[in-house]
Order: sequence, then C-alpha cells, then structure tokens
Amino acid sequence: MMGPASGARERLVELALVFARLGATAFGGPAAHVALMEHELVERRGWLARGEFLDLIGAANLIPGPNSTEVAMHAGRRRAGAAGLVVAGVCFIVPATLLVAGCAAAYVRFGRLPATASVLRGVRPVVIAVVVQALWRLGRTALATPALVLVALVVAALDVAGASPIVLLLTAGGAGALARIGRPGLAAGLAAAGSAPAAAAAPAVGLVPLFLVFAKIGSVLFGSGYVLLAFLRADLVERLHWLTETELLDAVAIGQATPGPVSTAATFVGYLLAGAPGAAVATAGIFLPAFVFVAASGPLLPRLRRAPASAGFLDGVNAAALALMAVVAWQLGRAAIVDLPTAALALASAVLLVATRVGSAWLVVSGALVGLAL
Repeated sequence: MMGPASGARERLVELALVFARLGATAFGGPAAHVALMEHELVERRGWLARGEFLDLIGAANLIPGPNSTEVAMHAGRRRAGAAGLVVAGVCFIVPATLLVAGCAAAYVRFGRLPATASVLRGVRPVVIAVVVQALWRLGRTALATPALVLVALVVAALDVAGASPIVLLLTAGGAGALARIGRPGLAAGLAAAGSAPAAAAAPAVGLVPLFLVFAKIGSVLFGSGYVLLAFLRADLVERLHWLTETELLDAVAIGQATPGPVSTAATFVGYLLAGAPGAAVATAGIFLPAFVFVAASGPLLPRLRRAPASAGFLDGVNAAALALMAVVAWQLGRAAIVDLPTAALALASAVLLVATRVGSAWLVVSGALVGLAL
C-alpha cells in the first residue's frame, strides 16, 4: 500500500516529467503555453477542473512576471503543495534556459543566430490549433453569462486599440464584481479603461548588479515579450549601456523563437555579458520574483471564490484574460497560416486534437519535423 510520503514523491515526479516536456516543446508565447497546459492538465490528466484552471490564469495575470510560468507554478502548487510549485516552475524553465544558453554560445562564437525559420514554420500552425481548441473549451466555462461575454468582447476591442492589459484586467475584475452583486455600469467602466496609457564588445559586468537588474525587471514586468523588450531596452541599452540595440533585439528574438518562457531572453543577455555564470544569474533574477508572488498569492484564491464580490472579480478577470489570449491567437494565426501547407498542418492538428487524445507536446514536435521536411 502506498503511503503519504511515496504518494507525494510520485506526484512530484509526475509534475517534473510533464512540465519538463512542456518546457522543451511549448513554442508560441504565453497564450500557446497556457493552451498546452490546459490540454495536458485539464483535458488529458484531469488534475484540475476547467474552472480551477481559469482561476489560475486570472491570478497569474494579476501579478508581475511571466504569466505562463506562473500558471505552471500555480498548477504545481495545487497538485503537490509548495514543493510542487517549485518543481513545476523549475522544470518548465530549465529546458528553455539550456536551449537559449546554447543559442547564446553559438551567437558569441559565430556572430549570428541559429536558423529557426523551418522549425517555426511547422510549429506555429500546430500551436494555433491547440490555442483555438483551448479557447473554445475555456470559453464555455469562463463566459457563462451575457455580462461576461460583453466583458470579453469589450476587452478584446480595447486590447486591439492599444489599452494597457493590466488596466483591462483590473477593470474587468471590477466589472465582474459589480455584475455579481447586481450593480450596473459594466461596459462603461471598461470603456474608460481604454483611455489609460499602455505601459559592441560587452562591458565587464558584475554578477550582483546583473542579478539586481533582472530581479527588478521580474518584479515589475506585466504583459508580453514586447513589454519585456521595453524594460530591457530602458535599463540595458539606454541607462547602463551594457548592450547594443541589435544584441537586445537578437536576445528577445531567441526568447520568442525557442520553446518555454519568452523571459529566457534574460539567459541570452546574461551569457553575452558574463558567460555561463551571467546566464545563470540573469535567469535566476528574472524568474525568482515569480516564485515569491505565486507562493504569496496562491493561498488567497480559495478565499476569493467564497465571497460573491471577489468571486465576481475573478470571473471578470478570467473573461478578460481569455479575450487577451484570443487577440494574441488571432495575431499569431495571421503570421502562422500563410500558405496551403501551413493551413493543412493546422487543420490536421485540429482534427487529431478533437478525434484522439494525442498529447499536444507530441503534435508540436511533429510540426517541427514537418517544418524541417518542408
């Protein structure tokens, strides 16, 4: 008979294997990562109910740091406590970090980025199919009332118009709380949110200053890889003059072109500035705040669900997060499905996802191989 200790170890091993595989195959940015996690954790394994998973997405969007990594941490905590939080987060981050560090070493040696276009050509259509299926499943739970459908539509429109994502999330949460306790003004509050503003040889760089710069960025970073680019440029190019514009753009490009979190661009920058120790220090700096924020906010979620106003707030945030994810999927889809082969690959992936229980990670790997063959 399996005791509590052996059962806990088994859960941690399962978490490590699942998130390490996702970290090695999750191309496409935060929206795609969340869709892949939903497929693995909700659809295939049943570790989380769909409503629980939506709450984790909403919670991750409300705190600074890489959103998809924080969803992984929240899921790990739900599955295996504090140890699960650490295991899920580390195993999701490490494969991408090692891959980006290898790219940085090649960049330093050869002065250019490794070729990725063929792999991405096959991966992106598969990712689109996974994201669309996740949006459909999550939407049936998140958009349960006409008011929440309205929240999602308004948020999507304002996001396309350039409104700040964090302002949209907070305002949508307030609108959801008002709707839950029976007060009007839902759409007007969101409309007001639309007017808010959106947020050479490397010099010798010490490891402590390098860590502090990236820890500061990880503590205040909301939004996508493009927001990360703005933070990195302000500190590393303009203020500290540690990088050139070209090196910074190459770092963010590698973070987006490799699987796992886009914030592994920090690994690339750290390697350029201080070699392998710099890569390790920069990676630790940008991701450490996320572990702290998730550990602090995770226990609050069940309490928020018990009170009507705070439950409504979470409902509004979840609807807004789904809308932001849909906008990203649309933008990614326009770049991913560009000809008949990529359209066929997206359609075949969608059919396999609906008709079988094939793992989404294996579909992504297959898409990469098809891209190389094409």
